[in-house]
Order: sequence, then C-alpha cells, then structure tokens
Amino acid sequence: MQDTSLLIELGAIVLALGLVGRLAGRIGFSPIPLYLLAGLAFGEGGLLPLDASEAFVATGAEIGVILLLLMLGLEYSASDLVTSLKTQYPTGAVDFVFNALPGAAAALLMGWGPVAAVALAGVTWISSSGVIAKILGDLGRLGNRETPVILGVLVMEDLAMAVYLPILTALLSGVGLAGGSLTLLISLGTVGAVLYVALRHGRIISRAVSSDDAEMLLLVVLGLALLVAGIAQQLQVSAAVGAFLVGIALSGEVAEGASSLLAPLKDLFAAVFFVFFGLSTVPADIPPVLLPALLLAVTTALTKVATGYFAARRAGIKTAGRWRAGGALVARGEFSIVIAGLAVGVDPKIGPLATAYVLLLVILGPISARFTEPAARRLAARLRRRSGLPAPDDPPPPARVGVPDVPDAPDASLGDVSVTESPS
Repeated sequence: MQDTSLLIELGAIVLALGLVGRLAGRIGFSPIPLYLLAGLAFGEGGLLPLDASEAFVATGAEIGVILLLLMLGLEYSASDLVTSLKTQYPTGAVDFVFNALPGAAAALLMGWGPVAAVALAGVTWISSSGVIAKILGDLGRLGNRETPVILGVLVMEDLAMAVYLPILTALLSGVGLAGGSLTLLISLGTVGAVLYVALRHGRIISRAVSSDDAEMLLLVVLGLALLVAGIAQQLQVSAAVGAFLVGIALSGEVAEGASSLLAPLKDLFAAVFFVFFGLSTVPADIPPVLLPALLLAVTTALTKVATGYFAARRAGIKTAGRWRAGGALVARGEFSIVIAGLAVGVDPKIGPLATAYVLLLVILGPISARFTEPAARRLAARLRRRSGLPAPDDPPPPARVGVPDVPDAPDASLGDVSVTESPS
C-alpha cells in the first residue's frame, strides 16, 4: 500500500509540474515561482501535504542541484573561465560588493548571526543564469553588444560559486576556522588543478569519456558527476562544486552531446528541487518576512542594475545598452534557492525569506529587463527638458523658406558648449 501511495504522490507531483510548466511557457514566464508555489501547496501546512514520497523527492532534489551545476560547467570551457577571470575581475568585485553586502547586512540587522549573513549574502549576490538566458532570448537580445557583458558577469558569479560554496558548507557544518581554512584550501587547489588539467589535457579527458552510443555517453557522464559530487561532499567541499568541475573538464563535442542528453533530466530534477524547497517551507512563515524580502528585493534590484551599468560602461557600451545590461541582471532563481537550501537545515529562518525574495525577483526580472532602459531614457529626457537642454535625438529645425541659412547665435546661457549624446 505504501508503494501505491508513493506512485500516486509522485505521479501527482510530476503531473502538476508539467501543467504549471506548460502554463508558464504559454504566458512567456519562468516556471520557477510556480514550482515554488507548488511545493508550498504540497508541503507542511499547505493544501495537500505529502508523506510517502518525501524521501524520494529529497533525493531527487539533491540530484537536481548536481545536474544544475553539471550543466552549468558544460556551458563553459576552462579557457573561457580563465579569460573571464583575467578581464572581468573588477566587475566581479563590484558585483560582490553591491549585491552580497546588502544580504549580509540584512541578516545581521535581523539578528541572525554571521553564518546566516554569509548564506543570505550568497542568496542576494548570484543572478539566475537560466532565467536571464530565457529573458534575453524572448526579447531578441542575444545578438546585442551588451549581451557578452551580461554573460561575463554571470560567468564570474559561476566561477565564484566554486569558492563560495565550500566556505558556506564549512561554516554550516561548524568545523571551525582551522577546518574551514583547510576546506577552502582543498577547494581552491581542486579548482586550480581541474582548470589546469582541462586546459592542458581537456581533449584527452573528453576522448576518454566520448562515445558514439548516446546511452553510454549519458551513463558515463552522469555516473562520473554523481561520483565526483559524492566524493566532494565527503571532503566537505560541496557536491555542487564537484559536479561543476566535471562539467568544466569536458569540452567540445562531448560537452555538447552530454548537454543535449542531460537537458531533459536536468529540467525534471531541477523542478523537483524547487518543489522540495517549497515543501520544506511552511507557508505561514512567509507573511512575517514578506516586508524584509520586499525591501531586500528592491535594494538588490537597484544594485544589480548598477552592476550591469558599470560592467557595460567599462566595456565601452553606449548608455542605452548599459541600462539594458543592468535590467537584465535583476532576476534571481536557482542558485539563490540552492544556497538557501544548504543553509535552511542550520537556520530555518532563511528558507521563508529566500522563497519570498526569489518569488519577487523572478517576477520582477523580466519586467526590469524590458523596461529599465525605456524608463531611464524617459527620465533623462524629462530632466533634460527641465534644465532647458535639447534632447539628443531632437530633429533639426525646419528650413525657413525665403530666409538665408544663417546659423543661430549660441545660447548665452550655455555658452559654446553643445550637450549631445550618441544614441545606442
């Protein structure tokens, strides 16, 4: 009878995920908030609590995190990461200061302690690569000049995860300063070694894993990712980092083939992960943290816009592209939930706040990406009109019939200075 209940509950969960995902696709929206809401509905204190499938869903959620990071690693080669690290580190530093510190400050102001501050800093720091990629595709901006800048910021954040997650894992496990330092050294050494091997011998690794049989390739890559993730977790380095490094080590046709084979599995288990996070959150705990989540969401939305503007300006992008880059980076999603999922076992208060925070910014992200640049342009035009300056795209005055074409005298209030701005 218990097995029957397990099948019924799993069937209901997967069917519900399929329906809400289909709904999200029809309205052109990210399914992540709907998955979280489904988890809240099925969880403790929800409309239909689940019991028989809880252990299975928990295991599926762990696999979902591993697949998310594995697929992320498959998207980048070691040379891409090294190049980004050399050229984008000032932007990465600004991104960290602007977006991690508000989360840390909020946790300390609420009296949650330093460990929760480190966890909440990660929640507010990391943008959602998946949501942002979908937004850029939906808006037709993949070929825009600012898009490589946006991707550069995301790559820096992804690379920083390989350092941040082991630190957070060590703090959450309470190993102390010495143990945490050792864990960090192990993690940094592992990341450096994997990057070196991938740069020097990536083709050999890919050739060893490669197979013309899709089934064999899927089994080898998935098994290798799970094995390395488990070993990494045993060493207190983080299973997610281990899966990420496996993805980096593979390149070329193997990475492309593995990505196409693993994509459906990743979508399934990532959805299960979001549902599991919702299951572990009591809906009644969300209203008390809704106001702090809203304030934090507004603050870090503005800081992400500032980050994107800085990064695009540094790359020589014109003003409109800078605002588009900033607006596109606002969305948070899968990695904020991954970080909160690690921390919720030690500090349960983070779960409801992170859920509300991600729900707000996943909804705000597409709106920000679409309207930040037009809003900034209108605001600049209004300020320009108030100061009496011409707009940069004002048409020239009409020709005067029968009057010699004599240039107008300069405005005495402005002198000989012409205030213009090149359109993007």
